[in-house]
Amino acid sequence: AAVFESAGALIAGGDVVGTISNGIIDPAAFGDTRIFIWVMSASLVSSALWVNIATWVGAPVSTTHAVVGGVMGAGVAAAGVSAVNWAVMGSIALSWVISPIIGGVIAAAFLAFIKTFIIYQPDKIAAARRWVPVLIGLMAGAFATYLALKGLKQIIHITFGATLLIGLAVGALSYVAARPLIRRQARGMENRNQSLRRLFALPLICSAALLSFAHGANDVANAVGPLAAIVHAIGEGEVPTLVRIPYWVMIIGAFGISFGLLLFGPRLIRMVGQQITKLNPMRAYCVSLAAAVTVIFASGLGLPVSSTHIAV
Repeated sequence: AAVFESAGALIAGGDVVGTISNGIIDPAAFGDTRIFIWVMSASLVSSALWVNIATWVGAPVSTTHAVVGGVMGAGVAAAGVSAVNWAVMGSIALSWVISPIIGGVIAAAFLAFIKTFIIYQPDKIAAARRWVPVLIGLMAGAFATYLALKGLKQIIHITFGATLLIGLAVGALSYVAARPLIRRQARGMENRNQSLRRLFALPLICSAALLSFAHGANDVANAVGPLAAIVHAIGEGEVPTLVRIPYWVMIIGAFGISFGLLLFGPRLIRMVGQQITKLNPMRAYCVSLAAAVTVIFASGLGLPVSSTHIAV
């Protein structure tokens, strides 16, 4: 998870930073650069305090909501209600309502597919040999397409059609590679649900990695958005209208989210993984994939949605 969180932050984390650093509050409302720097500093400190306290007691709160609220609250305190870009705040708040619903619908649809075509089939193992490689191929294709859109386009010019072809190629290769692996795993298994749980170990690991990447792309950007704005304001001596993100800022965010995962992770893993609903590998796979797809889509639109709320 730490590896894929860091990769998501460093490869695809730039889209949301602009929304956090200069989309929520109007930079023109701050005549003095020092006031803008204090506003961003206050939003960082308040968000950090709240999220760390909540995480310490085991509450799965949203880093996204905390940072957005911190930026808005500090902006109102410094320059009044008119400093807030209410159109942007409205779209962000709407995405917070819609994204958990979308995540829930996608997860339910995937689980319905798995139940219909694998679990409820007379020969479950034969059905799993047929469909589990397809699910792995779909995941790999979606991940590769997103990676090409976010990572490759920063290095070389690449069209949208080319990214789709890359996704199709990676998905097909993953399907071909997964077929003999799943077939070998399924050999000699009994025709019951317990056997299916073992077959879903690989798809579950892949979907968790994909969700970690999507989470890193979205939540690291939220955390370092105010910092990127501060660095820009100090370097340029003016309130930024367009924030350039230094790579070392994204590295700080990637390191911080990985360190927090190792330090606070086990408590929240137990909360989300065991105490909300009963999860088996098939259900957990659907949760991870649905949340990843939703967060990736939102990151592509530059919307700082809450992966916490989507997963829950």
